[in-house]
Amino acid sequence: MTAAAASLPKAVVFDIGNVLIEWQPERFFDGVMPAADRARMFAEIDLHAMNDGIDRGESFQDAVYATADRHPAWGAQIRLWHDRWLDIARPEIPGSVHLLRALRRKGIPVFALTNFGVETFALARKAYPFLDEFDRRYVSGELKVIKPDPQIYAILEQDSGVAPGDLLFTDDRIDNIAAASARGWRTHHFDGPEGWARRLVREGLLTEEEAQP
Repeated sequence: MTAAAASLPKAVVFDIGNVLIEWQPERFFDGVMPAADRARMFAEIDLHAMNDGIDRGESFQDAVYATADRHPAWGAQIRLWHDRWLDIARPEIPGSVHLLRALRRKGIPVFALTNFGVETFALARKAYPFLDEFDRRYVSGELKVIKPDPQIYAILEQDSGVAPGDLLFTDDRIDNIAAASARGWRTHHFDGPEGWARRLVREGLLTEEEAQP
């Protein structure tokens, strides 16, 4: 084996939200209520913190409906986070899905490391069949810990048996990337499938032709 081949990552790790599936709750709510009201609701209520609780394993409906009950002025809108969740978690990002499948066609192990609730991930799997194509999945709601807590990265390392320096990880959030880098992972701050494709080519995992959708 050449030195170059020896340096190839042994597994590629994908975040899901805003890497494989768009996740823009503010955009959804701007479509169902006046934008000024949406901005006020998000300023008054930390809905992303509510979602973090779901990603840690709290009951999806209970968490959303309890928040709605605590803020009756916005109750109907908040309940949409549960009742129309699939309209928030959309659409898929085709270029990234292509790269996932291109890596798997070459026999490169591909893992998911994602902040996702138990029930919401079940919904997403039905809507997006490619979520069943990973070799291994590490879902925060099942593990009861979310990125960027170092524990979730350690769980992946221990379960997969892949050394930190042999993992290549992409995520749209810089705090999640920083936590992985601190453990010695190779990282790519995702800002679109084109840049991710170029990184996979530079790492020697895909050819330019294979990386093209």
